[in-house]
Amino acid sequence: MHVMLLSFCALVWLVPRPGFTAPTFIRDEESTPSPEPQVDLELATDYLQQYYNLQRDPLGCMKRSGLSFISKVKDMQNFFGLNATGVLDFDTLELMKSPRCGVPDVEEYSHIQGTRWEKNVITYSIGRYTRDLPRSSVDSLIESAFGVWARASGLTFIRSNTRNADIMVEFVTYAHGDLYPFDGPGGTLAHAFGPGLGAGGDTHFDDNERWTAGETGFNLLVVAAHEFGHALGLKHSRNPESLMYPTYKTSHPANLLSREDVANINALYSPLTDHSNHVLRGIQQNPWQSRPLSPRLIQNKCAPDMTFDAVSTLGDATVFFRDRYLWIKHNLQSDIKQGPITNFMPKIETSIDAAFWVPRRSTAYLIHESMFWTVKGSLVKGKPRALTHFGFPVWIQDVDAAVHIVKTGRTLFFMHDIYWSYNENRKVMDFGYPKYISEGFPGVNTTIQAAFYKEGFIYFFLGPQVYKFDYTRKHIVGVEAANSWLGC
Repeated sequence: MHVMLLSFCALVWLVPRPGFTAPTFIRDEESTPSPEPQVDLELATDYLQQYYNLQRDPLGCMKRSGLSFISKVKDMQNFFGLNATGVLDFDTLELMKSPRCGVPDVEEYSHIQGTRWEKNVITYSIGRYTRDLPRSSVDSLIESAFGVWARASGLTFIRSNTRNADIMVEFVTYAHGDLYPFDGPGGTLAHAFGPGLGAGGDTHFDDNERWTAGETGFNLLVVAAHEFGHALGLKHSRNPESLMYPTYKTSHPANLLSREDVANINALYSPLTDHSNHVLRGIQQNPWQSRPLSPRLIQNKCAPDMTFDAVSTLGDATVFFRDRYLWIKHNLQSDIKQGPITNFMPKIETSIDAAFWVPRRSTAYLIHESMFWTVKGSLVKGKPRALTHFGFPVWIQDVDAAVHIVKTGRTLFFMHDIYWSYNENRKVMDFGYPKYISEGFPGVNTTIQAAFYKEGFIYFFLGPQVYKFDYTRKHIVGVEAANSWLGC
């Protein structure tokens, strides 16, 4: 089936290949010796051919002094905001060696948008997984990458368990059936096709790369979010702050999308509007997720598959969060209060992803994505603040669970398959973190949804179950249903 190749993207790291012979170098009689090493000329030639439509001489020869070569170097320098001299200076060569996406940069920049899906509810499926991360971590990171675009638009992404999904996500190596083979470690990172039938939207990651949830290797969340931009029809941006900028960056802002990214996705897909016909901003939540819970779900807290997003002490009570709803269980009373979060904390109009209680401050901290609220008693104090307050790097956009350990004065933050340790006394992250959860908490081998500390034990909420973990002896001592804590 027909798929627009201009929408195909491949993240690559252009480096000289071992044993690769440079073409014959023909020097004009009037030209001076090249100041650049021959390997740099070959690197630049390959780069300009792939991204700036440089035509190689039919005999396989290339002249550094040729007008076409100089013109293409200038085109590349103009795109990246460099001084357009046409000379292969240090900055130009460094950019040519950087990890980047394989869509040519000579496409019309004014036509940022490509094809689009003719619908606003898009399905995706994950086929083959990477060997570098637990499957649950991959699931969570891929979901988060789609969420980056969902939060900025009227799009909804639904995971499918079939191979008929709009966007197929797979980790593969070398030749894998789409005529664009991967080339092993250090080369192509990932690629994606633009919207369309057949291979349209499909996104592949090279499993010979090292995929991580952190700053080492290649951050799967960041690469996936970039690739999904192409799978939705977006092209590259000249703006270095844009997620759709061609090169991979080792540091990432707390909000991956720039204003330009938000504007472009909403220009391509019809944004949601309110009754006054004012366009809702990029912070608008996914419309399916922002609807109130149905009465059936609210009343059926004892369903066998009941799960919680966060659990925390709040004064003399324990609070359980699910979507935009909560249950409050007072430690000295048998009754349970419940209702929308806004009924109890009017300033909080979102779901809560993680929460923890610091007894010596009589304070709870409620986290939603990259922001948190401070709560004393039942009062929300001030405005939400960024997670960077705790010393997180700026690329951390969400936390799965958090728990304060009274015995050590540390707060532990869990994200995918890693965790961080924050010293509440010194107000700094402990040295040597993040670490793998499986190493610090043997037997806990999946994404943690919520965590709660009580009398020397951490209770890990994993799906519909709670694992009782002996923090001193470092092993699991019991398992029970999550909603048993609500009297079920």
